[in-house]
Amino acid sequence: MKTDTFTLITGASQGFGKALTVGSARRGKNLVLAALPGSGLPELALFLKRNYDVKVHIFEGDLTRSENCHALYTIVKEQDLKINSLINNAGILSRDYLENLTWDYLQLQMNLNMLTPTLLSKLFLPTLKQNIPSNILNVGSLACYFYLPGKQVYGATKAFILSFSQSLRRELKGSGVKVSVVCPGGMNTSASHTYQNRTAGWFTRQSIMNPEEVAEITLDKLMEGKEIIIPGKVNQSFLVLDKILPKYLKELITAKAMKNLNNGNPRTNKAVHIPHKHRSHNKLNKSPKAVFQ
Repeated sequence: MKTDTFTLITGASQGFGKALTVGSARRGKNLVLAALPGSGLPELALFLKRNYDVKVHIFEGDLTRSENCHALYTIVKEQDLKINSLINNAGILSRDYLENLTWDYLQLQMNLNMLTPTLLSKLFLPTLKQNIPSNILNVGSLACYFYLPGKQVYGATKAFILSFSQSLRRELKGSGVKVSVVCPGGMNTSASHTYQNRTAGWFTRQSIMNPEEVAEITLDKLMEGKEIIIPGKVNQSFLVLDKILPKYLKELITAKAMKNLNNGNPRTNKAVHIPHKHRSHNKLNKSPKAVFQ
């Protein structure tokens, strides 16, 4: 069924964001996609138009910069695109000791993981209210429920997303805008992550899912209006175990994670630094770059 509304997805060109994008197009959703320049967004847009007969607009820019978030909102408004779904997916992972992470890296991570979804939600909220029923989906992580060595800042940013989403959902009750948050576990989102996941411990391997599978579950639950989405039975069991396991067992698990970090285990900290295109972003974004098709 044809629709004149649009779904806006950030971090749409790769990994989980790409899976959410393809899954949305398969459901007949028109799309506004945002990602970094050079990440394959034009090619993805062309594929979606040809295969799913949907409208696709793209915005290439670094959303860690607030001016680019404002530019995205301004262009969408000027184009009179009716956004009725906002998916805040863009984010940065890290797994290392705090003392080993640069402050520039941490600022970038905190900006993209927390400030960007907050700003975009604020900017697009009036539009979402004008196009009800509508929704906001924030992408958190299962890491927000646990205290994980090496993920101290990343886990904290995702705990922020969980709290922000739950509070905003209650604030918008009765408005026609529903807020959901998905907290996935590990996913095979790239070749390096797939290798990491294959060399992880047995129990961890059981929880690993492909992003396409997670996206299908997420989009189905989003349409049902579910508040907190935990894809996968094993990942759901983690939360149950966390509540019933005695403290000393949790400490043993934490100690093993610390040992892996201390030993420089390649499955814990080799493929976790931010890609170069994120780390050196000044050349990419001296001014907002937006391309609409």
